[in-house]
Amino acid sequence: MKLSQGVEWGLHCAALLALAPPGMTVRREGLAGHYALPVTYLAKHLQAMARAGVLHAVTGPRGGYRLARPPGDITVLDVVEAIEGPAPPFVCQEIRQRGTGAVPPESCRRPCAIDALMTQADRAWRDSLRAVTIADLVDRYPPGLRERNAELVAKAAS
Repeated sequence: MKLSQGVEWGLHCAALLALAPPGMTVRREGLAGHYALPVTYLAKHLQAMARAGVLHAVTGPRGGYRLARPPGDITVLDVVEAIEGPAPPFVCQEIRQRGTGAVPPESCRRPCAIDALMTQADRAWRDSLRAVTIADLVDRYPPGLRERNAELVAKAAS
């Protein structure tokens, strides 16, 4: 499975926003500048996260973004699905019913072994990402990074 770079960007931005003073927003330019990202491309991901209820977008001269919920209530899976969508990465095409090796439809009432395995793997992957919150990610920062990022985001907050 390959995820877009937007997932990385979204997770880093969400973790950074978790450090913003309560009620404060951070402009997209501040988030982009913090990680040296292109503002317009990052903005698309931030908007997707806002549509999904991960971020709250505030318009106007003091506008920007903040987390829509406490960081302990936003999972990594929430961000991944906001950026990539909720669709599973594998969709069975039922090729076992095609070609010279076709199996009759009545023999295909249950998912094939490949579909079952891929569904099980997707479920495990999602359960793993659902178990980690943005607060957990911030707690995993190396010593000093949390404080440094908190200072920088406080300066960038509007």
